Amino acid sequence: MKFLIAGLGSIGRRHLRNLLALGERDILLYRTRRSTLPDDELAGLPVETDLQAALAHRPDAVIIANPTALHLDVAIPAAQAGCHLLLEKPVSHSMERLDDLQSALQRGGGQVLVGFQFRFHPGLQQVRRWLAEGAIGRPLSVRAHWGEYLPGWHPWEDYRQGYSARPELGGGVILTLCHPLDYLRDLLGDVSALWAFSAQLNDLELSVEDTAEIGLRFASGVLGSVHLDYNQRPPSHHLEIIGSEGTIRWDNQDGAARLYRGEQAEWEIHAPPAGFERNHLFLAQMQHFLEVIHVQAQPRCTLEDGIKALQLALAAHTSQKQGIIVSLW
Repeated sequence: MKFLIAGLGSIGRRHLRNLLALGERDILLYRTRRSTLPDDELAGLPVETDLQAALAHRPDAVIIANPTALHLDVAIPAAQAGCHLLLEKPVSHSMERLDDLQSALQRGGGQVLVGFQFRFHPGLQQVRRWLAEGAIGRPLSVRAHWGEYLPGWHPWEDYRQGYSARPELGGGVILTLCHPLDYLRDLLGDVSALWAFSAQLNDLELSVEDTAEIGLRFASGVLGSVHLDYNQRPPSHHLEIIGSEGTIRWDNQDGAARLYRGEQAEWEIHAPPAGFERNHLFLAQMQHFLEVIHVQAQPRCTLEDGIKALQLALAAHTSQKQGIIVSLW
């Protein structure tokens, strides 16, 4: 099995390390050499700086980890060549050319797994099971909060030059931290309407929004909100779902999911496995991608899922710009 990795920033290198950890050795790199990380761990791996030359090696799968706005420049030719794709989130920075990607996949026959790694979090998977069991009755409302401090995210580089801070590369807090828009859909179903406020509130010298408040109305009637920011110290990422018969909470800090059953009036705690750490999400995602390639599983997060998450993010931008509630599916 031959893999091509496009983009060798922090996430591309994480995928490389995880492929090696899973025993894969036939790995080719496609890069522009703009990464701000040292090249030590890449030594000995074949490199191409031209995409067509890279695809001429006939990779079975392509991991697309370059900046968001450049994803489709690689994804469409790779799909036309019949490659399977692990496509980092968000799938793009706009809806343009996504139909071209879908057409290329139909012609080439490859599968797509979108890189929303929180779908593999054991705490959120437990939340999904509790909801399916009706553990809190009928879900009524939900709140997701994710705050990060952007200058501390990649300390080896000037945060203002990273893709997360640059609009032309698909940056901004709404696109960069769009994970809750995906996992809330996974947990509670489609969103029927959305409103949002976003702004540059901190003195971080950014040309993108650093704070966003997004309101959601789900097709099921559940009401929700998502807070995203580049400013919070220490970082905080958590979720709360209130139901007719109890409450579910999840906190990324300890990874635990908590269930409060109203009748029992006490908390049940579901902790992640011993030794659990952040890379286990990416490792589980890569293992799943291998299963998808070998036709042992269907993608846990499909291209359609990725497109719907992108539509939510873009709808948040539209709501902010036009001051309207945006109706969706």
